[in-house]
Amino acid sequence: MSAILPVRHLGPGGPAVGAVGYGAMSFGDFYGQSDYDKDLAARGILDRAAELGVTLIDTADVYGPSEEILGRALKGRRDAFVVATKFGIVPPTDTTPGRIDGTRAYLRGQVEQSLRRLGTDHIDLYYAHRIDPTTPIEDTVEAMAELVAEGKVRHLGLSEAGADTLRRAAAVHPIAALQTEWSLWQRGIEDEVLPTAREHGIAIVPYSPLGRGALTATLTTRDEMAEGDHRRRMPWFSEENFDANQRALALVCRIAADVGAEPGQVALAWLLHQGDDVVPIPGTRRVAYLEKNAASAHVPLTAGQVAELSTIRVDGAREDEEFTAPNWFDGVTPPRRA
Repeated sequence: MSAILPVRHLGPGGPAVGAVGYGAMSFGDFYGQSDYDKDLAARGILDRAAELGVTLIDTADVYGPSEEILGRALKGRRDAFVVATKFGIVPPTDTTPGRIDGTRAYLRGQVEQSLRRLGTDHIDLYYAHRIDPTTPIEDTVEAMAELVAEGKVRHLGLSEAGADTLRRAAAVHPIAALQTEWSLWQRGIEDEVLPTAREHGIAIVPYSPLGRGALTATLTTRDEMAEGDHRRRMPWFSEENFDANQRALALVCRIAADVGAEPGQVALAWLLHQGDDVVPIPGTRRVAYLEKNAASAHVPLTAGQVAELSTIRVDGAREDEEFTAPNWFDGVTPPRRA
């Protein structure tokens, strides 16, 4: 498990990173676990990540204390990693609903806060976390490109953008990466978004590549999810869909046994076999799981096994529409006025 990861590039002119990255949303406690030393965990994760070649470290301004925790853990070794963060999701308050904001004014304020929390003078990859349904994507990307010109940001990315949005964004400034949900459980990008991204040389950074943990085959009942676990309100994990989706994991487990790997490693290996422009970012708070995720890059899958895994389908949507803002997935924007 100590083998160094192969290197992949995020876009033709983008940064070189290890084939498997690290997603730091875990530090935001979205899965109901908060009783651990976050600074100690982050230092341990980055120590081992550096040894393994896991160089893409991904966070966001809305992941609770994640940016600050990573900022402290990065001290003295900032240049060893490609740091990605995001802006654009405005959380709800007691008096205002949540929203998506891709305006220049909002962006300028958020990037300064992210730089401060991360303790750095530049962000290697800066994403629009979601696509503002009221702001033309050209306006958002132009404002992001200003940050590149100023040296505050090195490369630009979009998250959960639709195909047309990608085309319009790439016409304004090179887009290094599209971060979007892609896994054996979530295949929605494959028909239109994925071909469009590849047409424009945009790498794919799949988040939740382990199906929100389900593809590790370690979650056997709904009762194992903590009361504050976000997954409790996701249709994939609902009472009516949970058992059927657990049965869908049987194929993953069988192939894992055949190749001498764990189910989660097979799920990540399947993604890595989709192309050299794919860099998944599984998240964890434990070094042992980071090692297992990195080792997925060395799991041998045959073309037949990849094709067989591609037949997997699950019941239910990934999120309940009641809990998501408009434009949350495959975001589109209004046309720019002449």
